Amino acid sequence: MNIESYFKISYGLYIVTTQSGNTKGGYIANTLFQVTANPPQFAISCNKDNYTAGLIKQSGVFAFSVLSEKANSSLIGNFGYKSGRDFDKFAGVNYITGKLGVPIVTDSSVAWFECKVTQSYEVDTHIIFIGEVVDNGMIEEKGKSLTYNYYREVLKGYSPKNAPTYIDKGEIEAITKTVKQQAEVWQCQLCHYEYEVAKGDPISGIAPGTSFLDIPDDWVCPICGADKSMFEKE
Repeated sequence: MNIESYFKISYGLYIVTTQSGNTKGGYIANTLFQVTANPPQFAISCNKDNYTAGLIKQSGVFAFSVLSEKANSSLIGNFGYKSGRDFDKFAGVNYITGKLGVPIVTDSSVAWFECKVTQSYEVDTHIIFIGEVVDNGMIEEKGKSLTYNYYREVLKGYSPKNAPTYIDKGEIEAITKTVKQQAEVWQCQLCHYEYEVAKGDPISGIAPGTSFLDIPDDWVCPICGADKSMFEKE
């Protein structure tokens, strides 16, 4: 099969959140879509191993924030590559509490929706939750929504292992091997972000052409926040 064909399917990027009792949970999702207009309902797909999946099953509610194209990479890293079992994803994050008691992230977001679960289905490794919208809001009317294609092509990010759209690192490397042979590339072993010496990391103040070894030691992965020790040369 042609692995690249999967990357032609369009997705958005969202922060799905919930709260059960005093416990908050959240994760980055790209498999989220509207299934009915009246009543308005959305479907989300969540890996059974995700901490948040269990909290949604317990609470019966969830919300999602539509991420902005200018989303903070550390926010994506915290919600996408760390587990709420041992990390407080909401520390230092701006959020509001919805009508159903769900924490709704407002940082780096253009809009939000709060939903009550009406149905759920188990599909192999994942659970599909169907939720009816009880409230929503606009955060940045003129803001552009972040797509997975932009995240992958421009921000150089990849789906976490538990994502429904995850593709094994080895298969991705196989189709990009020829390109990598032409340039020095260092890859984050946590989120698979690739630092290309030729491009640098201008957003973090690293000029194009800067050797990875010359990057300041306090530099971190722009996607997941991992330090330099987590990078390996390709």
